[in-house]
Amino acid sequence: MHVDPAALDAAVAKHAFTGVATIDVGDRRTLERCEGFLHRALRVPMTAEARIAIASGSKALTALAVMRLVEDGRLRLDQRVRELLGDDLPRIDDAVTIEQLLTHTSGIGDYLDEEADWEPEDYVLTVPSHELTSAAAFLPMLDGHDQKLPPGERFSYCNGGYMVLAVLLERVTDEGYHDVVRRLVLEPAGLERTGFLPLNDLPADAAPGYVADAGDLMNTLHLPVLGNGDGGAFTTAADLHRFWLALLDGRIVSQGSVEAMIRPRFDVPDERKRYGMGFWLHPTHDALILEGYDAGASFRSTHLVASRTTVSVLGNSSEGGWPVIFALADAIDAELGA
Repeated sequence: MHVDPAALDAAVAKHAFTGVATIDVGDRRTLERCEGFLHRALRVPMTAEARIAIASGSKALTALAVMRLVEDGRLRLDQRVRELLGDDLPRIDDAVTIEQLLTHTSGIGDYLDEEADWEPEDYVLTVPSHELTSAAAFLPMLDGHDQKLPPGERFSYCNGGYMVLAVLLERVTDEGYHDVVRRLVLEPAGLERTGFLPLNDLPADAAPGYVADAGDLMNTLHLPVLGNGDGGAFTTAADLHRFWLALLDGRIVSQGSVEAMIRPRFDVPDERKRYGMGFWLHPTHDALILEGYDAGASFRSTHLVASRTTVSVLGNSSEGGWPVIFALADAIDAELGA
């Protein structure tokens, strides 16, 4: 895949990109850019092996854990969520199903509504961030939001829906969300450097997220101390390529489940993408997308199925990754003839 070096240089400079951009084709890495700092205050340079947070990109991990339990007969896609919620979250319509949560068609009210006037520098948590170490701990934030739309009426992106899925995973397995994802998704895929890291105790190879293009303000107080069902995992460029290959080779869920999850279900013109079940899709071609945007995270990984090519941008600032993401998206479209 050809990338215009001048266009990429301009994209890197536009918002002072800090992060990693890679292209992997089969077993070869054909492009690698490491820019800025893994840790700004200590002037630690970014490296290709850095673990970087991917915000909503990790919703796919939740979706895959749910599908593993569907395959095991412990959940059903048409199962009504109320069967497992009981009296909790009473404003969720009793007709909402697990499949509707997965496809963002549940219509439930969102605790973090991205259609509202939200900015990454906002402080949005209504529960102290240090308490948010399990899915169950999110219940007070998920409560009290009226149903926005009738269940199944249309696509409406919903972070809260994926947090409800995480709550259901904990209840069905009697395990913590992070343990469920590790056992059902990360370990089968061989993703040894992917997981949920505490923001207040990051290891040396993990990049803190920075709220702005400049300065040292980290996102520690903007986000839960541990990411959960709707986002916040840390990963590497190499693990993202491993993830896509493991997914499509049927090493996480069955080929039938993969086909169900990546089948285009909705056109989302505002995003210039389509949506399946836990995955974004290229608007016209056979390419799969994970994407995330949050305080201290600007991320997209695109996998071109036919050529087993992964194009990833992992930014550890709120805005820095987007010009690079869009520049590489142009190269992807040229490659696909889109």
